[in-house]
Amino acid sequence: MQHLDLSYPDAERLPLIDHLHGHAIPDPYRWLEDASTPQSQAWQATQDQLWLNHATTLPDRYKLRGRVRALSSVGSVSTPVWRGDRCFVVRRSAEQEHPVLYLDDVVLLDPQQLDPTGHTTLDSWQPSPDGALLAFQISRGGDEQSVLHVLDVATGQLVEPPIDGCRYSPIAWLPDGKSFYYVRFRQVLHHHIGLPDDVRVLTDEASYGLDLSADGRWLTISASRGPANDLWLADLTQDGPPTVVQQGVDAITVMSVSREGRLYVVTTRDAPTGKICVGDPEDPLVWHDYVPADPSAPLSSLAILDKVVLVGRTRNAVGEIAIHDLVTGRPLGDVPLPGVGSVGSLATRPEGGHQVWFSYTDSVTPSAVYVYDTHTAGTTLWSPPPGAVGVPEAESWQVDYTSTDGTALQMLVVGKPGDHGPRPTILYGYGGFGQSLTPTYSAFTLAWVEAGGVFVTANLRGGGEHGDDWHKAGMLDQKQNVFDDYLAAAEALIAEGWTTPEQLALCGESNGGLLVGAAITQRPELFAAAVCSAPLLDMVRYEQFGLGKSWVPEFGSASDPAALATLLSYSPYHRVQPGVKYPATLFTVFGSDTRVDPLHARKMCAALQHATDGDRPVLLRLEHDSGHASGSASKGIGLAADMLAFLAHHTGLHR
Repeated sequence: MQHLDLSYPDAERLPLIDHLHGHAIPDPYRWLEDASTPQSQAWQATQDQLWLNHATTLPDRYKLRGRVRALSSVGSVSTPVWRGDRCFVVRRSAEQEHPVLYLDDVVLLDPQQLDPTGHTTLDSWQPSPDGALLAFQISRGGDEQSVLHVLDVATGQLVEPPIDGCRYSPIAWLPDGKSFYYVRFRQVLHHHIGLPDDVRVLTDEASYGLDLSADGRWLTISASRGPANDLWLADLTQDGPPTVVQQGVDAITVMSVSREGRLYVVTTRDAPTGKICVGDPEDPLVWHDYVPADPSAPLSSLAILDKVVLVGRTRNAVGEIAIHDLVTGRPLGDVPLPGVGSVGSLATRPEGGHQVWFSYTDSVTPSAVYVYDTHTAGTTLWSPPPGAVGVPEAESWQVDYTSTDGTALQMLVVGKPGDHGPRPTILYGYGGFGQSLTPTYSAFTLAWVEAGGVFVTANLRGGGEHGDDWHKAGMLDQKQNVFDDYLAAAEALIAEGWTTPEQLALCGESNGGLLVGAAITQRPELFAAAVCSAPLLDMVRYEQFGLGKSWVPEFGSASDPAALATLLSYSPYHRVQPGVKYPATLFTVFGSDTRVDPLHARKMCAALQHATDGDRPVLLRLEHDSGHASGSASKGIGLAADMLAFLAHHTGLHR
């Protein structure tokens, strides 16, 4: 089959049909699930060459790479972690491939020095209470299979052998800095530095969160289960199992004990946008309201200072910080912010004090760290990003639109000032797992806008922009709402003259890749092009691979007859139909992705190449030694430029 300069490889279509709960489900490309077979490797090698051949025809590929690199040269900086007068902070300059951990402006941990190949990433880190030791986790090749190390900060030497199996493990140090609680192979363990055997605290099939009070007495354990969590509180001065605080409750609850011994509870119980309660850790099942829920602004963070409590919220996808009285919770005012944009988590000194640090960014402002001081009631710049960059002129518009069922929605449109189209446009979305999309500086976005395009971020149900109910309205048997919202955004952009179907492209990754796959199989005529990155696409078998099992609370399981019917109704791989003119589609996947297996993209790519009608290409770009999470800066720049060049070419951006 010839498409422009493309000749798709022959891909065997198996006569394989699964019979589940009364459904006959074809799966002709199941053989592509195993990447190690000679047949799959030959198919992949041909796909690699197809992409490389097509990439050479993209006229603006290297120009866009240069612009993404220049706009990325601003680098990044994190909020500080204080241990007394010691300040730990992560920065990445334009010259650095990975973020580097600094202690008081001296390099403490540089992934590039650990591994000159650039394949090692620093996944997380946590200094001991006195800052003398550092627990840190690294992984290689993007596989996120973290290995835990403990570093002597003064000497730079490791103090004990590494511990494997620590993927996504939180670290909760004891006050003496000689032991900590952590998670290994889905077990909460107590580890003493230098001792080989750990003490098991809890075992459960869940993702854990840990929090330890400053005095080391109260350990909070959270086990995430989709849009809810179980919660335990352990008094470490007493023998016996932890107290069950919440189990089997359809709510998200976070609990911590403050320096003065007060129990703080942030919960969506009877409060979909989140409220704050207080109580006594001696009686952790009894709370009373402290800061009530704001129905139009979900809670995002909490910081306890000496005399006030600061509460971060997101209102219409824009961050804000409110000030409340420490004793009563009464509102006192708001923290002045640098602009209208996104506010990161609030960071304080462990001993409290009168300052709080947070990051701020918006569509044209690189992320920087600011500090608010309760003594002066002022917000000042604490640390700008390491580099400087000339940001292209851009304007943003908050656009209201309506979904199929009448739900009111919003999208953020970014373009050149005064340029209302119609222009080549990228529509970006996610719509899942309660994740909010808020304004952020992006070299990817600005390079597109600078070239004359329009970039749109749609806030969809399934996200967290309007609280827990908003999330639940886009999960399980309500998942089609997310796709309807996304398609309604596309229709609104066309109807209001921002773009046309010949100029409109889709872009999304992970759960957002599922969104793109659903959109191009449900309404292919609306779009000219799509980039589908690290996507979920076979929703019948997704739970059998990667981290799929942990996502059953979000999507449902094919073992449940009702859930299977829902999954089949939108599963992109199963909705591909022959003879349809599908958009030009680029799948981008990563060889070491242990979250979303690249098999989804392989199977979907083969299905679309077989089915599509017309001359729009269907391609797959595989990046070896990379994973689902962040990798080296140069690889990220190369990927972003290739995605933009593909979308520019197939939406006519530079014609």
